[in-house]
Amino acid sequence: MIKTGEATVVKHTGSHYLLSELPQWNLFPAVLRGKIRLKGSNATNPVAVGDKVSYEYEIPEGTMAQVNEVVTLENPAAITAVQPRRNYIIRKSTNLSRQSHIIAANVDRAFIIATIDFPEIKLPFLDRILVTCEVYNVPVTIVLNKVDLYRESHAEQLEAFHQIYEGAGYPILEVSAKTGEGVEELRAACDGHASLFSGVSGVGKSSLIKALDPSLDPRVGEISDAHLQGKHTTTFYEMYSLASGGFIIDTPGLRGFGLVDLRKEEIALYFPEMLKAAQDCRFTPCTHTHEPGCAVKEAVENGEISFERYSSYLGMLDEESKYR
Repeated sequence: MIKTGEATVVKHTGSHYLLSELPQWNLFPAVLRGKIRLKGSNATNPVAVGDKVSYEYEIPEGTMAQVNEVVTLENPAAITAVQPRRNYIIRKSTNLSRQSHIIAANVDRAFIIATIDFPEIKLPFLDRILVTCEVYNVPVTIVLNKVDLYRESHAEQLEAFHQIYEGAGYPILEVSAKTGEGVEELRAACDGHASLFSGVSGVGKSSLIKALDPSLDPRVGEISDAHLQGKHTTTFYEMYSLASGGFIIDTPGLRGFGLVDLRKEEIALYFPEMLKAAQDCRFTPCTHTHEPGCAVKEAVENGEISFERYSSYLGMLDEESKYR
């Protein structure tokens, strides 16, 4: 007997998936039925963590078994369709590729984990993530981790960072996975939501997730041991259920973030501070590069828009096929 249902993708590794009928946390394996392709998409992964999917599985006639009771790695459920996405975050799959990779779908908020130092933050990289979140309507909070290491030694850089990004309209939360500073506030922000945690390697995402919920092990998790042969979780995209409530989508450390499906004339629309200033530009449209009477350039000269953010914008205009 064939039974059907809908569930959320909570892990993707190779050709195998883990699903759960959220908000319940009952995991079961699945594979794709046939070749699912999303309309108009060049994504390398047609199904992403956070996607809501339709599935089917077979149970013996006359039984009332639940899906997680009869579905196994040897007899997985079959994903038959991907439901329409509320939003998603996407990037170029590699720096030299024209294809794209969907990081996560149906995200309530993205927490971009960064550090002023250890490792040093790269603002153009951060700005590309922020622009992508703006494009796909994903609210963002910037989380500055390891503040116990650099609050005093890098006080000027820390203050400048706040001025740049709070000035652009982004909330910033200072935390330390080591000392626990800000962890309770971050936990409260995640409660009841599906939150994406992303950032470059070394910013302490795994330690921060562990601080939020000590029962989790985002390095090599019990889920992957039981269902996916102990694969190292930092290699894959995976959702975790927080004991305090809500879900976290963990991502591998990113090394590059290329923009996808965004024309040059549209980029400025996704810098909130530039979009506001551009209303007073003399010409429409305005590239904010050479035109006379450009209110954005004037705002940069007056310090109302940070030179660092404007430089990131110019870099995106000049970007061709890759970014690292």
